Amino acid sequence: MEPYLEAETGPILWLQEWGRPLVAPMELITHLGSQGVLIVLGATVFWCVNAGLGARMFVLLISSGVVNGLFKSLSYSPRPYWFDARITGYHHHSGFGMPSGHSQAAVVAWGYPAIRSGRRAAMWAAAVVVLLVAFSRVLLGAHFIGDVVVGLALGILILWLFLRYEGRVLAWWLGSEPRRTALWLLIVVLTPCVIATAWQYGVRGDWTVPTTEWIGPTPADPAGASLAGLYTACGGLLGGVAGLTLLYRRGWYSAEGTITARMARFVLGFSVLVVLLVAERILFRDLTGLALALVSFVVYAAAAFWASYGAPRAFVRSGLATSAEVEGRGGGR
Repeated sequence: MEPYLEAETGPILWLQEWGRPLVAPMELITHLGSQGVLIVLGATVFWCVNAGLGARMFVLLISSGVVNGLFKSLSYSPRPYWFDARITGYHHHSGFGMPSGHSQAAVVAWGYPAIRSGRRAAMWAAAVVVLLVAFSRVLLGAHFIGDVVVGLALGILILWLFLRYEGRVLAWWLGSEPRRTALWLLIVVLTPCVIATAWQYGVRGDWTVPTTEWIGPTPADPAGASLAGLYTACGGLLGGVAGLTLLYRRGWYSAEGTITARMARFVLGFSVLVVLLVAERILFRDLTGLALALVSFVVYAAAAFWASYGAPRAFVRSGLATSAEVEGRGGGR
């Protein structure tokens, strides 16, 4: 891998030298591909705009995050500023770099609603956002060009699969027995965790940071951080899909309502999430490795279940939203 990385170091150094005036705007634009920011956006759509669209965006984003986390946990690929101390890392990350999560997330997050809208202008706008995010990841020293290319390719593949099969999979899922869907959900979320854990603690169990080759500021445990990122996404997928399935079986809900009601939903929904995630940071801040990964799985499963089921049920019970009739869900689904 080293010759490939050395070949990519030169273009990044050149880009950072001549692209310094672009750093500030790119530091803002890069957040348009942040999975955390995009999941917050998806939750906002689900709670305050259109429950059906928000639910689909959430499942698509978190599924993409699982795929990205698995690839990162298996790749053991450095960030540019880890590999070469001459490269400036404007955004620091604790996990491996291949593939680019921001580039991949930007494709699915902005591409899906743009294509669903059927508007050419929306599709062109989404393409521009994706390309700018991809460019920002290289300029900011967060990724090699190859990382970005692989991230874009995975994003396009995941988006194509989702658009092609979402209707059939959703019909099968909602028409199946609860025990069957629960079993499949567990298989889907646990399989990547088992593969990555076996890889890191078995096949690559003796791996340490190659300090003679990676001469930049490298985190102490990038393998553990990458594993925790994968477990976080898998926990989120478990809690989110379980919550959405249960919400469907109990009548779904409508995100329609007054501006005041929508704002109240936003505040209530995110207040609980903030408390939960802050508590995790305080209580488990000293954990590392597999212990951190397991805690992340549980915490984010709980957070996603609140977002997908607990919050909508609380909205309905408090009068901030109403249940949707089975026959009338239509576009709200």
